[in-house]
Amino acid sequence: MPTRIASAVWTGGLKGGSGTFEGETGIGGAYTFASRFEQAKGTNPEELLAAAEASCFSMALSGALEKNGTTPTRIVSSAACTVEKVADRMTVTTIVLTVKATVPGIDNDTFQRIANETKEGCPVSRALKAVAISLKAELV
Repeated sequence: MPTRIASAVWTGGLKGGSGTFEGETGIGGAYTFASRFEQAKGTNPEELLAAAEASCFSMALSGALEKNGTTPTRIVSSAACTVEKVADRMTVTTIVLTVKATVPGIDNDTFQRIANETKEGCPVSRALKAVAISLKAELV
């Protein structure tokens, strides 16, 4: 299996400095203290965690549903990653994963079971075990 690589550069102090990141595929962005802990423009590590969780979950759910014999026609996932101060340290505390899926031939109970199993088993969810990840799954 491949190893993926990304790098980041930070220049300056914490509040006045700025950073950039870039992945080997060209994905990249700029971030600052304000884009991470306030509402300024730019990206931040939590947005990247949310993107990783949503994309990994969508792909894993597709595979699990296909294995069940109910191949989805569409899966739309989003993840909301929250960072907050816990015991004087900034901590990623929760990720709320929301998914809406169109899956012909599946009942809601089976879909919910597969979605919850996928949340527990997808690689990014497993990597983020220290974070409380909740799931809101809906058939459409």
